[in-house]
Amino acid sequence: MATHQDFRDFVRGRGLALSRFAFFLTGNDADAEDLVQEALAKTVMRWDRIVVGGQPEAYVRKVMLNHVRRAALRPRVRLTFTATVPDVAPAADEITRTDSRLLLGRALAGLPPRQRAVVYLRYYEDMSEADTARELGCAVGTVKRHAHDALRHLKKSIPTLVAGEALEARS
Repeated sequence: MATHQDFRDFVRGRGLALSRFAFFLTGNDADAEDLVQEALAKTVMRWDRIVVGGQPEAYVRKVMLNHVRRAALRPRVRLTFTATVPDVAPAADEITRTDSRLLLGRALAGLPPRQRAVVYLRYYEDMSEADTARELGCAVGTVKRHAHDALRHLKKSIPTLVAGEALEARS
């Protein structure tokens, strides 16, 4: 039988990865923290049944994704990317990197939640298509389609970033 200590150990061990996933889905720290809290609150209530299935992290990620998808359907809820102002003026190359990251963040925010989740799991967590499909509870073909559509959207949304990276690679 699973205990609350097992749940605490899970949160300590996988909390950072869940926070990164939540940040990727929401785009800012405050919404990411809220999303993780809500998902873990729902998870702890069913912990005994979830642990028996053997994939508690997949369950928590699914809860987070479903929450973001529902929130995106509600017009009164807006998830936005925000930038913080640094205390020290950054160097010119840091400004360029920051601009690129903000541009990428806006482009990612324009993706539907499911596509953002696929991009995160495939390219940030470096999961295979099969593992991503299992994590999201869908077919491998669906993962391929979401990845294709997301990358096409990102390339169209940020051609200057893609061109800039191509130039840097040639130098």
